[in-house]
Amino acid sequence: MAKKGFTLIEILIVVTLIGILVAILVPQYKYSVLRAKEAVLKENLFQVRDAINKYYFDKKKYPSGLEDLVTARYLREVPFDPIVKKHEWQLVMAEPLEDEEFDPEQAQGVIDVKSLSQAESLDGSPYAEW
Repeated sequence: MAKKGFTLIEILIVVTLIGILVAILVPQYKYSVLRAKEAVLKENLFQVRDAINKYYFDKKKYPSGLEDLVTARYLREVPFDPIVKKHEWQLVMAEPLEDEEFDPEQAQGVIDVKSLSQAESLDGSPYAEW
Protein backbone atom coordinates (compact mmCIF):
# COMPACT_ATOMS: atom_id res chain seq x y z
CA MET A 1 0.00 0.00 0.00
CA ALA A 2 1.47 3.37 -1.10
CA LYS A 3 1.43 6.36 1.24
CA LYS A 4 -0.40 9.45 -0.01
CA GLY A 5 0.97 12.98 0.60
CA PHE A 6 3.56 15.51 -0.45
CA THR A 7 7.29 15.18 -0.11
CA LEU A 8 9.40 17.84 1.56
CA ILE A 9 10.90 18.84 -1.78
CA GLU A 10 7.45 19.41 -3.33
CA ILE A 11 6.37 21.59 -0.39
CA LEU A 12 9.61 23.64 -0.56
CA ILE A 13 9.14 24.23 -4.30
CA VAL A 14 5.55 25.46 -3.81
CA VAL A 15 6.55 27.74 -0.90
CA THR A 16 9.45 29.15 -2.96
CA LEU A 17 7.16 29.86 -5.93
CA ILE A 18 4.63 31.60 -3.67
CA GLY A 19 7.44 33.70 -2.16
CA ILE A 20 8.64 34.75 -5.61
CA LEU A 21 5.12 35.74 -6.68
CA VAL A 22 4.60 37.78 -3.49
CA ALA A 23 7.97 39.51 -3.98
CA ILE A 24 6.88 40.55 -7.47
CA LEU A 25 3.30 41.58 -6.65
CA VAL A 26 3.76 43.61 -3.43
CA PRO A 27 5.81 46.43 -5.04
CA GLN A 28 3.38 46.55 -7.96
CA TYR A 29 0.49 46.91 -5.52
CA LYS A 30 2.23 49.75 -3.66
CA TYR A 31 2.87 51.61 -6.92
CA SER A 32 -0.72 51.13 -8.08
CA VAL A 33 -2.00 52.65 -4.82
CA LEU A 34 0.37 55.61 -5.20
CA ARG A 35 -0.63 56.08 -8.85
CA ALA A 36 -4.29 56.16 -7.78
CA LYS A 37 -3.53 58.81 -5.12
CA GLU A 38 -1.69 60.89 -7.71
CA ALA A 39 -4.64 60.66 -10.10
CA VAL A 40 -7.01 61.84 -7.34
CA LEU A 41 -4.65 64.71 -6.47
CA LYS A 42 -4.49 65.85 -10.10
CA GLU A 43 -8.27 65.71 -10.43
CA ASN A 44 -8.84 67.61 -7.16
CA LEU A 45 -6.34 70.30 -8.17
CA PHE A 46 -8.10 70.62 -11.53
CA GLN A 47 -11.53 70.94 -9.86
CA VAL A 48 -10.38 73.63 -7.40
CA ARG A 49 -8.57 75.61 -10.09
CA ASP A 50 -11.59 75.39 -12.36
CA ALA A 51 -13.84 76.62 -9.54
CA ILE A 52 -11.46 79.53 -8.83
CA ASN A 53 -11.56 80.53 -12.50
CA LYS A 54 -15.37 80.32 -12.67
CA TYR A 55 -15.65 82.35 -9.45
CA TYR A 56 -13.34 85.01 -10.90
CA PHE A 57 -15.21 85.25 -14.20
CA ASP A 58 -18.58 85.48 -12.44
CA LYS A 59 -17.66 87.88 -9.64
CA LYS A 60 -14.68 89.76 -11.16
CA LYS A 61 -12.57 89.02 -8.08
CA TYR A 62 -10.76 86.05 -6.66
CA PRO A 63 -12.15 84.20 -3.62
CA SER A 64 -10.57 85.11 -0.28
CA GLY A 65 -10.40 81.43 0.65
CA LEU A 66 -11.56 78.02 -0.45
CA GLU A 67 -14.59 78.26 1.83
CA ASP A 68 -15.85 81.08 -0.41
CA LEU A 69 -16.03 78.56 -3.26
CA VAL A 70 -18.10 76.24 -1.09
CA THR A 71 -20.36 79.05 0.14
CA ALA A 72 -20.95 80.28 -3.43
CA ARG A 73 -21.61 76.66 -4.49
CA TYR A 74 -18.74 76.36 -6.93
CA LEU A 75 -17.64 73.33 -4.88
CA ARG A 76 -19.66 71.03 -2.61
CA GLU A 77 -16.78 70.86 -0.13
CA VAL A 78 -13.10 71.64 0.01
CA PRO A 79 -11.48 68.67 -1.77
CA PHE A 80 -9.30 66.14 -0.01
CA ASP A 81 -5.54 66.03 -0.63
CA PRO A 82 -4.87 62.27 -0.75
CA ILE A 83 -1.13 62.66 -0.28
CA VAL A 84 -1.27 64.53 3.07
CA LYS A 85 -4.72 63.09 3.89
CA LYS A 86 -6.25 66.47 4.79
CA HIS A 87 -8.68 69.01 3.36
CA GLU A 88 -5.93 71.65 3.52
CA TRP A 89 -4.06 73.22 0.64
CA GLN A 90 -1.25 75.72 0.14
CA LEU A 91 -2.98 78.85 -1.12
CA VAL A 92 -1.32 81.03 -3.75
CA MET A 93 -2.57 84.58 -3.28
CA ALA A 94 -2.96 87.20 -6.00
CA GLU A 95 -0.33 89.91 -6.05
CA PRO A 96 -0.85 93.39 -7.48
CA LEU A 97 0.56 94.15 -10.90
CA GLU A 98 3.56 96.46 -11.23
CA ASP A 99 1.48 99.50 -12.17
CA GLU A 100 -1.24 98.76 -9.58
CA GLU A 101 -1.28 100.22 -6.14
CA PHE A 102 -1.54 97.69 -3.35
CA ASP A 103 -4.43 98.28 -0.99
CA PRO A 104 -3.79 96.39 2.27
CA GLU A 105 -7.42 96.97 3.30
CA GLN A 106 -8.66 95.02 0.31
CA ALA A 107 -8.46 91.27 0.79
CA GLN A 108 -6.15 89.37 -1.48
CA GLY A 109 -7.71 86.56 -3.42
CA VAL A 110 -6.67 82.97 -3.98
CA ILE A 111 -5.49 82.43 -7.56
CA ASP A 112 -4.14 78.89 -7.20
CA VAL A 113 -3.75 75.96 -4.82
CA LYS A 114 -0.95 73.46 -4.36
CA SER A 115 -0.44 70.37 -2.25
CA LEU A 116 1.17 70.75 1.17
CA SER A 117 3.17 67.56 0.65
CA GLN A 118 6.95 67.79 0.51
CA ALA A 119 7.23 64.33 -1.09
CA GLU A 120 8.07 63.59 -4.71
CA SER A 121 5.77 61.93 -7.20
CA LEU A 122 6.55 58.79 -9.18
CA ASP A 123 7.89 60.96 -12.02
CA GLY A 124 10.27 62.74 -9.62
CA SER A 125 8.52 66.11 -9.46
CA PRO A 126 7.45 67.45 -6.06
CA TYR A 127 3.71 67.35 -5.38
CA ALA A 128 3.96 70.94 -4.14
CA GLU A 129 4.79 72.08 -7.71
CA TRP A 130 1.77 70.48 -9.40
